[in-house]
Amino acid sequence: MNGGVLRPELFIGKIGVTCIFLISGLSLQLSELADAVTHFKLNSLVQLAIFGAWPALVGVPLTRILRSFLPGLLPPSILDGLLILSCLPTTVNMCILLTSASGGNVASALSNAVISNVLGIFATPALLLRFFGENIELPFGNMILKLCNKVLLPVAVGQALRTTPAKELYTQNSKKFKRLQDLILLGIVWNAFCNAFTRGLGLELKHGIALLTILPIMHISSLAALFGMFKSKFLGFTRGEAVAGTFCASQKTLAFGLPLINTIFEGNPNLAAYCAPILFIHPLQLIIGSLCVPGFTRYIENGEENK
Repeated sequence: MNGGVLRPELFIGKIGVTCIFLISGLSLQLSELADAVTHFKLNSLVQLAIFGAWPALVGVPLTRILRSFLPGLLPPSILDGLLILSCLPTTVNMCILLTSASGGNVASALSNAVISNVLGIFATPALLLRFFGENIELPFGNMILKLCNKVLLPVAVGQALRTTPAKELYTQNSKKFKRLQDLILLGIVWNAFCNAFTRGLGLELKHGIALLTILPIMHISSLAALFGMFKSKFLGFTRGEAVAGTFCASQKTLAFGLPLINTIFEGNPNLAAYCAPILFIHPLQLIIGSLCVPGFTRYIENGEENK
């Protein structure tokens, strides 16, 4: 838990995550990154799912159904929080870590995570303006700087290390580096789980139980639907790209989500309720995603065997 003797917020949350992106940069060829960034069809579908399908096909219908048919299940403020959740960009770290652990296309996951969080600085406030009619002002410069420091800088350092003997060291010990990434991911999952359930969110027990029922169903359903779409032969994506697209398009960011929500709705008495869904779904995404990794790994390995 953050603030403990072992300081996981530093050793896992900062140093560990930096190591993940450093290793990702070291393992990726520049040509792979260039191909991923210019893969217009995959990138467009992922971003359309994040900022189009999620609000239109999940957020709005779900909240309307709950308001109409189960009005006592969740208070209006938490329903608004579910709608806000549907408007957020994808995760900064998690979709890349899970794609890497599955053997998917890390370059595609990395490019879509960056594209989504840059677009989210503008797209999320626009969507919330549409739904809530708030006058929104955001520190765009600070958010872009945070994204650069957290993701792009360690990846760039990893790319630079490919011109040194570190590239050969990675090549000879790639399995050990992969195991290190898996251990860091396990630490992130455990820390997020502990934080979510020891701090508490100020919700009534029945509302917490309702969220813990709705959110896993929502996330698993989105994973299944998106995977079915991205693996379609009609779209022609590789299996690694299908896995990357599935993880990127199915997840919602806590790292940028909370600052966005706190800035947009600063002073709003329902602020805690608006934040509750993203705080609940963060560890759930990690846990469910980790459980999906073996299946996605087999899916990619089977594709390689059939070549």
